[in-house]
Amino acid sequence: MEIKAVPQAVQSCHDLLLWIIPHLNKFPRIHRFTLGERLETRLLSVLEDLVEAAYSKQKATALQRANRTLEIIRHLWRLSHELKIISTNQYEYGAKLVNEVGRQIGGWLKSQS
Repeated sequence: MEIKAVPQAVQSCHDLLLWIIPHLNKFPRIHRFTLGERLETRLLSVLEDLVEAAYSKQKATALQRANRTLEIIRHLWRLSHELKIISTNQYEYGAKLVNEVGRQIGGWLKSQS
């Protein structure tokens, strides 16, 4: 049985989740179950879409959905910073990780056309 290599975007999204979930768990109670939960749920959706794309013949639909969701994540992450829930260093590092996933999705999408 052949083992399929995991696309880099899938691994990068997985790594982002590993880094961000402990930070989301530290959100104040009033934001943890709204903003924190939405960030986590949407990041998990991106991961699911990327895994779907990895194993699908029609990759573009899942990749476009992941890309749109990632844009929402960018706004929620920025809002977390503007509300002073996360530090500037956390914001910058998280934004860098999110942007890296976005670049990889964009490259993957480009290779499909």
